[in-house]
Amino acid sequence: MRSPDSATKGNEDYIKPTTKISTEGVSSDVPTHDFEIVADKWQGTTADKHDMLMLGRSQVLRRNFNFISILGFAAVLICTWEILFANLLFALTDGGTGGLFWGYTVTVVASIFIYLSIAEMASLSPTAGGQYHWVSEFSPGCCQKYLSYITGWLLATGWQGSVVGLSFLAGTIIQGLVALNHPSYVPQRWHGTLLVIAVVTFCIFFNTSFARKLPLVEGCLVVVHILGLFAIMIPLWILAPRNDSYTALLQFTNGGNWDTMGVAFMIGLLTSLGSMLGFDCAVHMAEEVKDASTTLPHAIIWGVALNAILGFITIFTLCFTITDPEAVLNGSTGYPFIQHFYNVTRSYAGTDVLTAIIIITLVSAVISEIATASRQIWAFARDNGLPFSPFLRRVKPGWNIPLNAVWVSFGSGVAISLINIGSAVALNAIISLTISALLASYIISIGCFLSKRLRDEPLPSSRFSLGRYGMTINIIALVFLISFFVFCFFPTARPVTAQTMNWNIAMFGGIALFATAYYVVIGHKQYRPPIDIQNRNI
Repeated sequence: MRSPDSATKGNEDYIKPTTKISTEGVSSDVPTHDFEIVADKWQGTTADKHDMLMLGRSQVLRRNFNFISILGFAAVLICTWEILFANLLFALTDGGTGGLFWGYTVTVVASIFIYLSIAEMASLSPTAGGQYHWVSEFSPGCCQKYLSYITGWLLATGWQGSVVGLSFLAGTIIQGLVALNHPSYVPQRWHGTLLVIAVVTFCIFFNTSFARKLPLVEGCLVVVHILGLFAIMIPLWILAPRNDSYTALLQFTNGGNWDTMGVAFMIGLLTSLGSMLGFDCAVHMAEEVKDASTTLPHAIIWGVALNAILGFITIFTLCFTITDPEAVLNGSTGYPFIQHFYNVTRSYAGTDVLTAIIIITLVSAVISEIATASRQIWAFARDNGLPFSPFLRRVKPGWNIPLNAVWVSFGSGVAISLINIGSAVALNAIISLTISALLASYIISIGCFLSKRLRDEPLPSSRFSLGRYGMTINIIALVFLISFFVFCFFPTARPVTAQTMNWNIAMFGGIALFATAYYVVIGHKQYRPPIDIQNRNI
């Protein structure tokens, strides 16, 4: 790596750090060669500077995201309507069109309570660490260090898995298009793996070479995210036949052969859940957002509202235009929505164009996923929470991004995708870990926040507060989260074999056990919980 002198010569974006960065008793013991402080113009507002002093952090990333760009970042990354199309198979199998509509409705209601809780904590402590930081700050002292550590590991593995998950969707949808246009084509797993690696490589290139333009790009991509939906919906509204209201909204199916329709509904609901999960992504960009303590909570709430509306448009369209679920489920593409496009348009070219829009928006989401995943492991490494933390926490002078963490996201994305060559079941197990890991991080962080309220301990002042409704909102959020968490480990259908088993539980348990063992042997000596360095008295 270049020396600080050579890196900053002629570069006014950074200033050389002193031997130890210290302000009013708040200091960082991270070696100074790991970062350089950005110039004052990139340190944000007075409130941002105060928040960083309170958190005990140094401003080493440029604050160049405003409300619109971070809103676009969150909305594009979550890609609600795109996920509803991509995972249509599971929703139609368990629940049908009625289950799809009501399951999405339940998900949106749950999301309101969940992300209101997240938004309040983000305003209290706007840090890239997100949930693991909040657990450290709000949990009882007897268990805060361990709970914070486990939460950090769950976030690290969950977000890295999500990079592969979205890349896998984009890559295999391309395979589905090839299968539609060339019936003689026989999909091979290694074909899909190469496409996944291509998507990850492109998005890594974008996150490095165009890092400074990322806020501008995200503001533009949200327009593509919105217009792309209507580019798909309008042909479906014009050309597709219609279901009656009862069939569209009240007809449920139990294609998974479960004992009750209720169980089938809850399992099918996970498709809708996946389409609204992950708005904490904005939080992990907190140290690059101007006026973060007020911008973040508003961006999260408006992002939920925007994607919820787009999702409802998608749900209504699918429920009313899929008149023959069996026909789309039995298509050769592996993705029912591709078959649905073809059945409606009767045109290969038309289907290709409509599907290409979804591929483009999914790839755009992967760009944001990599940014989120890299910032999260960078923040956790900053507190010595991961192996090779000194390497992961470095911010290369002149780049203003945690470049090493970005390359780790690339390496893990490629390595995980290679698993698909040997076993698609193993890859799906790793990808499904994203849902359980994020749900667990929400449960632990909101649970700790609620426990602070129940202990009647005063909360720090906040620029976004739920006031007297906070405890009720936290409780309702936890009820939804725990219910979702239980069902995310269920397989999609019975009878269950080794191939159809949902191995998410094994992956989740394995990560939790490994992190616990690492904590007992090494982590408890190295990990520095955020509560140990922050100073709320500033």
